[in-house]
Amino acid sequence: MTLSTTGICTLDELRTHLQWALELEHSTLPPYLCALYSLDPDRNAEAAQVVGSVFAEEMLHLLLAANLVNAVGADPVLDAPHLLPSYPHPLPHSDGSVQVGLGPFGPEALDLFLRIEQPARVDGPAQADGYATIGQFYTAIENGLREMCATLGEEAVFSGDPARQISDVHFRRGGGRVIAVVDLASALDALGEIVEQGEGATRTEVWDGDRDVVHPDRDEVAHYYRFVELKEGRRFQAGDTPRSGPTGEALVVDLDGIAPMRPNPRTTDHAPGSPVRQAQEEFNRTYCLLLQQLEEACTGSPSRLGAAVGTMYAVREQALALLRMPDGNGGSTAGPTFEWVPRDRRSASTHG
Repeated sequence: MTLSTTGICTLDELRTHLQWALELEHSTLPPYLCALYSLDPDRNAEAAQVVGSVFAEEMLHLLLAANLVNAVGADPVLDAPHLLPSYPHPLPHSDGSVQVGLGPFGPEALDLFLRIEQPARVDGPAQADGYATIGQFYTAIENGLREMCATLGEEAVFSGDPARQISDVHFRRGGGRVIAVVDLASALDALGEIVEQGEGATRTEVWDGDRDVVHPDRDEVAHYYRFVELKEGRRFQAGDTPRSGPTGEALVVDLDGIAPMRPNPRTTDHAPGSPVRQAQEEFNRTYCLLLQQLEEACTGSPSRLGAAVGTMYAVREQALALLRMPDGNGGSTAGPTFEWVPRDRRSASTHG
């Protein structure tokens, strides 16, 4: 493979782009979380299962990206202001064609998710910066890894402390596995797990190569095609292809069973001290604590991952509470704002 289009020519550039991958994987979490928690789990159990499984697997991808960063001797950065820019904003380091916003589940959210997970063309060029699809970005990283190993040797590239690697983590709602990255083979396995879960095996199938966690009698559908199922109102079945579309059983979404969250909310939409703003500020402190715990888990304190799992439950409860609060803006509800809070302003009561 050549490096003519990757833009990754040095070890420092490789480390930078793997950090970008971490930021890219994180950028999908807030919109998926808003869509998931806007769904009434009784009236939209199937849709909630689909979005929940994607969210869980994106958390897994976040840890895989952190393992890749650690493996090449850099420090994963998760708890920083630039990971929570104002919404809407483009996918990090992309060509800007996909604008990430926050909002409830529905046709607009599905269109966004399909744009995020859009498979790269089989002949799509590698793009290290200004990428059109996530797959093209990861192809550039794969090429860069191979070239650095060929030039410098694997030992020089994978100089990170193996003790920092996260492994043996399972997310109840999602498939896949966290892979400890120690050499080129395991790095390529980690990249393959990310790309195949997102856009399908070999970019020509709807399946991602895993078994469905909720329905173990069938193969798991890649993220992009799970959203196609929700858009088309029908599941993929054996024999279906990207060209045929889903031809299986119906998948019904009750549009009345969705909280009408105000799109792209900000704390400044509400007066200081008002109930909605207080709830949003508390959510932001908790979410930033989650990022802090994840960063600590990935930079030498793996035991912090247990605390992060506990904090995820608090994030869920606070998000659900916001989605039940009237926003005072034409019948919509409030929602999480995902604004960064400095560590010294995070409530001591939320630390675990």
